[in-house]
Amino acid sequence: MKKLNSNLTLKLLFLTTILFSCLNSSYAQPSLPQRTISVLPTQPIDFGTFYVTSAGTITVDYQGNISTTGGVVIVSSINAKPAIFDVKLCQGRNVIITYSPTTTLTNGAPSLTLNVGDTEKGPSGSTFPVENNCNFITTLRVGGTLIVPGGSPSGTYTGSFPITFTQE
Repeated sequence: MKKLNSNLTLKLLFLTTILFSCLNSSYAQPSLPQRTISVLPTQPIDFGTFYVTSAGTITVDYQGNISTTGGVVIVSSINAKPAIFDVKLCQGRNVIITYSPTTTLTNGAPSLTLNVGDTEKGPSGSTFPVENNCNFITTLRVGGTLIVPGGSPSGTYTGSFPITFTQE
């Protein structure tokens, strides 16, 4: 009889251990999702190839459409494209975009002025939601207008424009 009780006690101890193991794992907290915003610039803005007969503007909107005013003439719009940023943030939160409306591009003299925006999500100060999935990337396209002075501002101009992405 004593042997039967020790087997029963051993079985109960084994089952109790398994039960407590299951309880501990079933109440464990899942790892928290990423709460920081990640932004990767994937494409710079490009106005294609153009020449200038007098002062004017050339615009590439966030969809890649190109237009000109004044004495700016498009030679090739093949390379014209908006700037693209890939935004990654978990939990379907909102992002506020802010940017300075103008920046200067340089190549010696004269410099050119770039009016930044609009974006596909709206102008500076706009809020947009990102997807719930932590692996999904929300793409933000940004257009701009280049103000070109008269004369011969030939060459390749470079510059940058800061955009701030703030999560709500």
